[in-house]
Formats: sequence, structure tokens, C-alpha cells
Amino acid sequence: MAPKVVIVGGGWAGTGAAVAATQAGAEVTILERTEMLLGTGLVGGIMRNNGRFTASEEAIAMGLGDVFHILDSVVARHTNINFPGHKHANLYDIAKTEPAIKKMLQTKGVTIKLKSRVKDVVMDGSKIKEVVLDSGEVITGDVFLDTTGTAGPYAMCNKYGNGCGMCVLRCHSYGGRVSLAAKAGVQEFMGTKADGTVGAMSGSCKLLKESLSEEIQKMLNETGVAIIPIPAELQKGSEALTKKACQQYALAEFNENIILLDTGHAKLMSPFYPLDMLRAIPGFENARYEDPYSGDMGNSMRYMAMSPRDNALHVLGVDNLFCGGEKAGPLVGHTEAIVTGALGGSNAVRYALGQDLVVIPETLAIGDAIAHVNEMVKTKEGLGKKYTFSGSVYFKRMQEKNLYSTDVDAIKDKVEQAGMGKIFAKQLV
Repeated sequence: MAPKVVIVGGGWAGTGAAVAATQAGAEVTILERTEMLLGTGLVGGIMRNNGRFTASEEAIAMGLGDVFHILDSVVARHTNINFPGHKHANLYDIAKTEPAIKKMLQTKGVTIKLKSRVKDVVMDGSKIKEVVLDSGEVITGDVFLDTTGTAGPYAMCNKYGNGCGMCVLRCHSYGGRVSLAAKAGVQEFMGTKADGTVGAMSGSCKLLKESLSEEIQKMLNETGVAIIPIPAELQKGSEALTKKACQQYALAEFNENIILLDTGHAKLMSPFYPLDMLRAIPGFENARYEDPYSGDMGNSMRYMAMSPRDNALHVLGVDNLFCGGEKAGPLVGHTEAIVTGALGGSNAVRYALGQDLVVIPETLAIGDAIAHVNEMVKTKEGLGKKYTFSGSVYFKRMQEKNLYSTDVDAIKDKVEQAGMGKIFAKQLV
């Protein structure tokens, strides 16, 4: 009989977990508190930049091709573009991606329950027996995954940020994020900024493309990138960059220029920008924020609730709980969420079947990142950093360890040599 895997949180980590678990033969249910999947992926859009290329190809070789095919082909707006500090990026269309991912999951047989916010858990010793929704409905399972993320809820944004970001999380409408691990009694931990204060602000927001000058719109539509110099008196200062969760974009160019990416709307590579200052820049006279609507002064706060876990993505302290995405540590990005979610989902099925759990070897970028972050969060210094395949401290580590490559065949061979070929596509039941 197929084990029942319940995934709480339908973002990119939940998506990766669902694909791996259902391909392993489990009966999979996603519980998502809002009316759409993908979470912060609804305002994201950047794939394959820098080391994410390597991680994407590793993931495809491991059996996640269906996810990356959608992002690379079906909903891609621009492919193989460069912008400051980043090479060979793909940009996906944020308006088309969620329906395409949802259809793919449903085709695989995943049950998706939207507007299904988990408010509590029922324990049986050190195991989760069932979860309780706001509606009172009870969902039982053999094994559970916490892919609820670490952003918000709005009380955290008010306390540690510049106020409610009125962002894609929509806590006021659908209820704040509830951590499954915390409800199960796990003591979670917070990340910090470089100055030691708690959390980190989401790294970008969106402008309504039609509110920009025709010249900027044309640039975005044709090339995917627009780089507009900022007069010195309108620059926010380099200290603003340290607040970002996405430290791979904390480069001088992002302070000295307005850098926009075309993901359907105009993705502004800054967590916020005062509207009066923005509108003083030529081409932005009529600029208007699309999301978050408070992009004038703030964005959502992240890394407020990370779970202690091992390198198999098993949450320490609860026998039948696994995690992925930002719950697994201060990992930044969609690719990072997909691959950690997939490992958690795959191992959830193995746990339910009484099989040995898989740990991805550190000879692969994905395995090294999972292990390295797990070590770093045990130190004060490590908690103050963010880790991503696409830049900052971890991309430097990738390069130093010769883990970064854009040779697709070589990456595939390396995955095979590590014994991880199609590991997320193997039928286990």
C-alpha cells in the first residue's frame, strides 16, 4: 500500500517534495494556505544564474526534469542572459508558471488542497499523527514535510522590518505562516543580518512594466534586462544592500543602478525603493509598485523560523517529519528550494517504507550545499550569512571546490558516478 505523504506549504520546496514523493510511488497531498502555489516564486523568476546552472543540471540528472522543463522552456521569457555579477540566467514568466506547475503536479496524481491552512498538529509520541486545518478538517498521513518557508507572518515584518510589506504572502487574507515543526514541538532558530539583527528582508519587488517609459519597456521586452544609472544624490547607500536576503545581489552595481529584469512585470532588484526618489530617475516618472504594494518602504522578513535537521532533511525531534527550502537553513532561491524539497520528499517515502535514507554526496553541488549550510548554522557567524548557488559566499565555495560547471554532459556523468542518477525518479513502492 502506498504511504501517505502530507506536504504543508505549496511553494517551490513543496513542489520539489511532491514531485519526488509521487515519483517514488507515494500518495501525496499538498496543503497550501493561499489560493495559489509557489509562494515567493510568484514574484521570483530567476533561474540558472551562476552556480544554479550546475544545480539545475544535477537536479535534472537526479530525476526532476519535469520541473525544470517547465521553467526552461514552457514559461521562459528570456534565456541565457547576463546582468551584473550573473551569467547565463533564465527568466520565467511569473504569470504563467503557477498554472503550469499546478497542472504538472495534478497530472502526476498529487492532491492539491488550496486555502487549507494548518493551524495545529496531533502528536502520537514523537510522531505527527495528523494535522488540523483552520476549517476543522483533519488530515492524516504516514509522514509529513514542513515546506512552510520562513517569511513573515506580518507580526514579524512589523517587529523586525519596516512594517507589513503587503506582499505575495497575503497573511491578512489567508492567515499567517504556521510552522509545522514548531507546532510539533521543535525549537526552531532565526537567521540574522550582517549587523546581528534578526531576519533578512526579501531582496526584490516588482514594478508595473506599463508604468515605465517606453524606452525601458522596449529594453526589457527585447533583452530581458534594463540597467539605469542612478544619480548619486538618489542612491540609497550601500548599507541598504546588507538588509537583503539575496546577498548574491549585494554588489555595488545594484546600489549605483536601477537593475530591472523582465519576468512579466519589471523585477526591481532592491527590497524597496522610496517612490519619490524612484520617480525622480528619468524613465520612472510614473513608476508604480506591483508587488509588494509597500515596495516604497519595505518587504517581507525572512529566515524567522528554520528547523534543525540532518543532511537527509529529517527534522530533528520528530520521527516522521522532513523539511525543505528555507526551513532547511538560510538557503536563498527557487532552485535551492526545489532540490532540498525533493530530497526531503524522497526520504519521506523511504522513511515510511522503512528504507535507509539518502544523503547526497558532497562531490555534488547540491549535496555540498546541504551539508555546508547545516554546519554553518551551528555558528554565530554562519547564521549571519545567506547561501545560494548563484553568488555570495556559497558560489565562491562552489568555484573553489570545482563544483561549478556549465558542461551538461560532465555534470550528468558526475551525478552518475556519485550514484545519484534518477534518484528522485525511482519507484520505491
